[in-house]
Amino acid sequence: MRENRLRSLWAEGKAAVNGWLAIPNSFSAETMAHQGWDTLTIDLQHGVVDYAAMVGMLQAISTTPTVPVVRVPWLEAGILMKTLDAGAYGVICPMINSRQDAQNLVAWTHYAPRGTRSFGPVRALLYGGPDYAEKANDTIVTFAMIETAQALDHLDDILSVEGLDAIYIGPSDLSLALGCKPVFDDVEPLVAQAIDHILARAKAHGLRAGIHNGRTDVALGRIAKGFDFVTVSSDARLMAAGAQETLARMRAGGAGAPDQSGGY
Repeated sequence: MRENRLRSLWAEGKAAVNGWLAIPNSFSAETMAHQGWDTLTIDLQHGVVDYAAMVGMLQAISTTPTVPVVRVPWLEAGILMKTLDAGAYGVICPMINSRQDAQNLVAWTHYAPRGTRSFGPVRALLYGGPDYAEKANDTIVTFAMIETAQALDHLDDILSVEGLDAIYIGPSDLSLALGCKPVFDDVEPLVAQAIDHILARAKAHGLRAGIHNGRTDVALGRIAKGFDFVTVSSDARLMAAGAQETLARMRAGGAGAPDQSGGY
């Protein structure tokens, strides 16, 4: 089976730099993949990407060594299984709030006897190889998003679920859950404390930890703290920032920094 370079990076003690794909287009996904990202995550939860567009984007990423990851819309067996069947090598599932949620996530992303994933890896066989069925359970990476007050209350119960590989923090939703302004980077002290706590507990349970970022300086700082997987910006935000920078230089002699505010 094709190597999952995300697992290889982690085995080497390195953090993965993850790009985010919000534009539902295979050419833009292919362009991003050719820039050298360790992983690229297609976002089905927020934005405008649907399943059919995702498949074309996975095919485009496959032209490079970049590892294809998908954030599914929700904890639901059907979309998790179809996403893996399409060739995703990692899945990020939002709003994991309890041990049962985490157990369902693991079950629906693993074949028996370790789970209940139905067999039908139509494109995954083409991407992963003919021994996909035998090795998928140990190759696919499963992330549970920790981003609610409920998840914080049940954190150790979630992290102790066997078969879970990693957690992924959504700072904006976590901020909202704690009564703070939703931001990626300059989070309020209460949120910063929660992020540090989640990271520490993930490490204590032997899990990898990922987090969403808007700026490179913040992402680098979080790697230094111990995060293993950092998202930096997105295709849409990078395109907008590049256009803003070019126009600012043309119209104001270089004045004006790109606006990094906004959503994914």
